Amino acid sequence: MAHMKEMREKMLLVITVFASIYVVSAVAVDSSYVAAVYEHKIILNPDPHTPVSRHDALQHMKKNLDIYEEQAARAAQQGAQILVFPEDGIHGFNFTRSSIAGYLETIPNPQEESWNPCTEPERHNNTEVLQRLSCMARRNNLYLVANMPDLQPCPLKTSPTSTCPPDGRWQFNTNVAFRSDGLLIARYHKQNLFFEQSFDTPPEVEVITFDTPFAGKFGLFICFDILFHDPAVVLVEMGVRQLIFPTAWMNQLPLLDSIQFQQAFSLGANVTLLAVNIRNDRLIMTGSGIYTPFSATYHHARKGDPEGRLLVARVPVLEPLEVKQSAAKEVEAGGGESTISVATDSGYCYQDSCDDPPPPSYPTFISSMMYDTFTFVLLNETQGDIKVCNGTFCCRLQYRWLLQDHKELYAFGAFAGTHTVNGRYALQVCAVVRCAGLDRSSCGQEVEEAESKMDFLLEGNFDTKYVYPSILTSRMFLEQPESLEKAADMRVTMKHSNTKGGLVTACLYGRMYHLDNE
Repeated sequence: MAHMKEMREKMLLVITVFASIYVVSAVAVDSSYVAAVYEHKIILNPDPHTPVSRHDALQHMKKNLDIYEEQAARAAQQGAQILVFPEDGIHGFNFTRSSIAGYLETIPNPQEESWNPCTEPERHNNTEVLQRLSCMARRNNLYLVANMPDLQPCPLKTSPTSTCPPDGRWQFNTNVAFRSDGLLIARYHKQNLFFEQSFDTPPEVEVITFDTPFAGKFGLFICFDILFHDPAVVLVEMGVRQLIFPTAWMNQLPLLDSIQFQQAFSLGANVTLLAVNIRNDRLIMTGSGIYTPFSATYHHARKGDPEGRLLVARVPVLEPLEVKQSAAKEVEAGGGESTISVATDSGYCYQDSCDDPPPPSYPTFISSMMYDTFTFVLLNETQGDIKVCNGTFCCRLQYRWLLQDHKELYAFGAFAGTHTVNGRYALQVCAVVRCAGLDRSSCGQEVEEAESKMDFLLEGNFDTKYVYPSILTSRMFLEQPESLEKAADMRVTMKHSNTKGGLVTACLYGRMYHLDNE
């Protein structure tokens, strides 16, 4: 826990890139808690399209819940005060609307009814999973969050005028949270579904939080929600600093690997994120972690690794934000701090002088990355200062290779537009990527390993304040940026040196939420 000792010795000050002015947050010197997440290798229904009886569904779910029981006990033994399990971890996925029926339970709304399923099991019928989770929390004296399917009658009490689904019932992908005595304290219905034909989109966006005595307020969202404004950004802009993120995330390099974007969201939103994924090698599902704006405890499985992984970490309680108008602090490696003034139009310079002329033009080429058409420039020199634009959106890279005879091909790219494959969302992205081969046509393809290391400053002139930074190195390791800066004109700068691993991707991932529906 050396990093916690460091945090007790000095106040850490963190910049959030969500504000149009600088915002500084202080970490209380002695305020911390122990969080745990369990990446679960799920036992699946081998034929999810075929309906099963309630008895058979319970027998299936019992196999996964038995593993949850073991891990809850392990987490409690390590001092965990809150434990989070992944999306779909109890029941599985790929059901139809009718075949999931045996797995459904009607989850009461904790805002309307106080109920402890463990101590009052007879109050609601067909709630065996809720009862078991409640008793798990109670037995281990910890707060517990899990994901399960919910059945609600029409019309909903919370939205009485909404149009009912044709079969007359609502089915939701749902997070449930239990207090350490087993009381059901929160229920959240997933807003942004990802090809989930068994579930409905809630008629109204739900913004759900719950309070704890050890860390204050936690917010809830699920998987695909993290890429959209509602409810994730709504929670952040309400001032919620601890967020819980169960997911069943299919990894996609080079920009949206699970741990890569989990850390990016934590850094970009200046929050603690308790993120937990399913483990399923066939669907490339793995990657979980406990992230703060200045630390990451994470796991990314490789073939042959143990099946499940419990992560436990002590993390600081992030206190309410304090607005600072004139200046900001930037996070330095090792938890130090340095003062920087608001950037001017001359830019934030990696080299000694800000009087250098604009970077020269380099030959560009077009290549597809993540199904989006990026404008790229090859990084063929030993060092350079490069600008690349996609339309009117421009990115800048100052770089220096640590070994001049590196053998791998890299490219620097920009994209501004609407992503339309497997979801629709508007982006502005600056990215340095290792190409899969030595031909430029391979730039933008998936790569997991690299040997080349560089010092760099990556900068984008964004039209959004929602920018998520990440550095992913060889064999799925994360690195904390040496510094991040957000200027008043929404220019974002990420600086990093002394890279520990070969660089796979360095990225500033901007989300233009306001353009999603255009």
